[in-house]
Amino acid sequence: MYKVRITALRRTEYPDLSEKLEYPLEEPCCLSVGQSWISEEGECPEGFCPTAWETLAPFAEKLSRGEGGFYGKWMRNPLSALLSCNDGFRPVSFLLEAIVE
Repeated sequence: MYKVRITALRRTEYPDLSEKLEYPLEEPCCLSVGQSWISEEGECPEGFCPTAWETLAPFAEKLSRGEGGFYGKWMRNPLSALLSCNDGFRPVSFLLEAIVE
C-alpha cells in the first residue's frame, strides 16, 4: 500500500452565485492553498473536509493500491490525479499523489 499526499493547489470563489443561491454560512470552507494531508491505506486524513473526501476517496483508494492511469493519459504522472471538491460556490482543486518510497 502507498500513502497518498493530498495538496490543495487552488481555491476559487463565486460570490455572485453565493449571493444568489446560497444561504449564508457561519463557517465556510477554511482550506488554504498549500495545505497538505497524508491518506494512509486509502482512508480520509484527520482534519480533512468530509465533503471534499466524498469526491477524492475513490481516487485516493486506487492510488493507495498503486493503481492509476485514470482516463488514459490524463496526468503526466500516472500515480496522481487533479480533482476538485464538489462545492460549487468555493471549489478547491487538489493534487493527489501516491508516495512511492
